[in-house]
Amino acid sequence: MRLFIWRHPRPINAAGICLGRTDLAIDTRKARRLAGRIQRFAHRHHLPKKIYVSPLQRSRLVGEILHSQGWELVREPALLEFDFGNWDGQPWHHIGKHAMDLWCADFAEHHPGKGESLSELFTRVELWLSGHPHGTRLAVGHAGWINAAIMLSQGKPVPRQPGHWPAPVNYGQLTELSP
Repeated sequence: MRLFIWRHPRPINAAGICLGRTDLAIDTRKARRLAGRIQRFAHRHHLPKKIYVSPLQRSRLVGEILHSQGWELVREPALLEFDFGNWDGQPWHHIGKHAMDLWCADFAEHHPGKGESLSELFTRVELWLSGHPHGTRLAVGHAGWINAAIMLSQGKPVPRQPGHWPAPVNYGQLTELSP
């Protein structure tokens, strides 16, 4: 399988907060621009007009714009961003050093904010990727999910230390994977 996945546009009012599954809006113009880029990319490479998106609006809106242009839209819960539990949507400075230290001490297995562990994220990503073994997929997703998919495609394990987690891909960036 080949996966072409774009990170969603920058969410509105996300600066300084722990952002996982908090459903923040995006600028509609930026969503239209990304949808246009995906449309042109698919046309240029003769790819199917089918887009997989996370149910969160920062991903979903791009898919809805493509759907209005004749694309098949698949809302895929497995593409959701990392679940930070009750940390999600909180300013990072409200979470506190002690809570962050606990996560860093057991980076792969700890459930930040009683949400999802990185090991669970990797399992979820791997299950979705392995469930689509043939063909080409186009998707709009989130940085944490994309980072996990990149690491899996490179044969890397779940990071055990924060320093082993890569920087996020840029907003609107295309990542191509052949897991």
